[in-house]
Amino acid sequence: MQEEDVLGKAYDARLMRRLIKYLKPYRWQVALGIVFSLLVSVGEAVRPWFTKEAVDTNIAQNDTHGLLRTALLFLLVMVVRGLIQYANAYLTQWIGQQTILDLRMEIFQHLQRLSLRFYDKNPIGRLITRLTNDVEVLNEMFSSGIVMVFSDVFTIAFIVFSMFLMDWQLTLITLSVLPLLFYGTFLFRKKARETYRDVRIQIARINTFMQEHITGMLVDQIFNREKRSYDKFTNINDAHRQANIRSIFYYAVFYPAVDMIGAVTVGLIVWYAGHNALAGLVTVGTVMSFVQFNEMFWRPIRDLSEKYNILQTAMASSERLFQLLDDKTTLNIRQNPEPLEHVRGDIEFRNVWFAYNPPSDGAQSPEWILKNISFSIKQGQTVAIVGHTGAGKTTIINLLSRFYDIQQGEILIDGINIQDVHPHDLRKHIAVVLQDVFLFSGDIQNNIHLGDETISQDRVKAAARMVGANRFIDTLPNTYSAEVKERGATLSVGQKQLLSFARALAFNPRILVLDEATSSVDTETELLIQQAIKKMLVGRTSIVIAHRLSTIQSADKIIVLHKGEIREMGNHQELLALNGIYRKLYELQYKDQESKTDK
Repeated sequence: MQEEDVLGKAYDARLMRRLIKYLKPYRWQVALGIVFSLLVSVGEAVRPWFTKEAVDTNIAQNDTHGLLRTALLFLLVMVVRGLIQYANAYLTQWIGQQTILDLRMEIFQHLQRLSLRFYDKNPIGRLITRLTNDVEVLNEMFSSGIVMVFSDVFTIAFIVFSMFLMDWQLTLITLSVLPLLFYGTFLFRKKARETYRDVRIQIARINTFMQEHITGMLVDQIFNREKRSYDKFTNINDAHRQANIRSIFYYAVFYPAVDMIGAVTVGLIVWYAGHNALAGLVTVGTVMSFVQFNEMFWRPIRDLSEKYNILQTAMASSERLFQLLDDKTTLNIRQNPEPLEHVRGDIEFRNVWFAYNPPSDGAQSPEWILKNISFSIKQGQTVAIVGHTGAGKTTIINLLSRFYDIQQGEILIDGINIQDVHPHDLRKHIAVVLQDVFLFSGDIQNNIHLGDETISQDRVKAAARMVGANRFIDTLPNTYSAEVKERGATLSVGQKQLLSFARALAFNPRILVLDEATSSVDTETELLIQQAIKKMLVGRTSIVIAHRLSTIQSADKIIVLHKGEIREMGNHQELLALNGIYRKLYELQYKDQESKTDK
């Protein structure tokens, strides 16, 4: 909310220079749009001249043919002006859509490059707002602001020039009310900025509340919190309504005030020109033309006020977008990373220290999650990592996949420091099966091969058979083409777990990581998966994190973590003989199983 609360400047030259860069690929289209705006403005400014010609010359001289000629010429000018205006509107909208396409793709690509540390600190709802609401605000500026403002400025300039050319004294009378307009515009701008800030804050609160409660709808319904959530949303929504009403109030006052100033100007024109017309100093056609000029003059004034509001919103949105694009929470990737085409599967951690809040992030003393971790895994070995919740088990997996960079020590694969390797090359050799499975909307097959065209359908089916996922897939309509809803809403937790297993096996990794991967499946399915794992792990290196120690007794090595440190290491029998932490964990689970059996 604090980020939304910062209003910033109404115009920031630094931000505008960065925004203009997105128009550079379309500079010729922008130039053409400015030329179109110039022509439209000229067509607008010459309209009163036709009125003066028709009244003072054709009608005064009873020239029927001249009047017809003037009318046809006026019609031709208006038709040409209309066509140019249509082309200009289409062109400016095209420019806006193209620039927004480029900007949105740049932001999404930047989000893909950011490390998980960034997503740990930024709510999803805020990032979605950046890609949707803030980008759409810039679309309005690019399509209706930057180019179209030239049309309003040119129109005002040509109107004032034409008025001075026609009658300079009457022009001064017409423009005498401008100080009143400037003062009213100043007040409007001040109040509009304040109300805009309030509206943006309330929109941010609505987005945040909706994202959080739609995601947590299950909890709301389980604990009967619907009424309380509804009441809270009612208050937030009402605050948004009131902020909009305040904004509408100032617009409702400003535009009629501009019309009132225009009406006063018409009165001054009629009063001054009427006396001069009676004296023969001003023609009737001139008076009628100035009334037209006056009506035309205030329309671009109102439009420029609206453009100011667009500019205000664009500056605030661009500041947030550029803050996102300037975020450097990325991994340090070498310019010439070492290739990692073929991996045997040797893994080594050397004196690794890691904290999620390193000193560079402003922490005075980092809270070390891992402290001086050292161990090695040989090719083809299965190593289990156990420990209490928060001991650092999942953190080891995150570091192995290089989702985060360590502060001290080294992590090596086949003797190569993973910080010298591009993350893409590293991760294509590692498959991770997590406890919390994420499925994309699409179909079953796509969720297994994840769009990798090198993975054939036969390979997908083979992976599903290996883990027993084919048993429920074959019962679905369209089997492997069955639709998967967002986050796999129509599938059970166990079914999603099986699909994640099939996904990992389909990529045929050299290193397989299982993080509580069998915790959500039934005993029968778990036995099938364990049998499949034994087959798949032949010649592969595997790391298994499990709370159920019965599933890891056959591991080549078991690492016991406690408060971020390795306390014990060995196989099942060796650790039991130590009478340490592992034995206590084993006895606690054994007693728990015995008590369940007795019941």
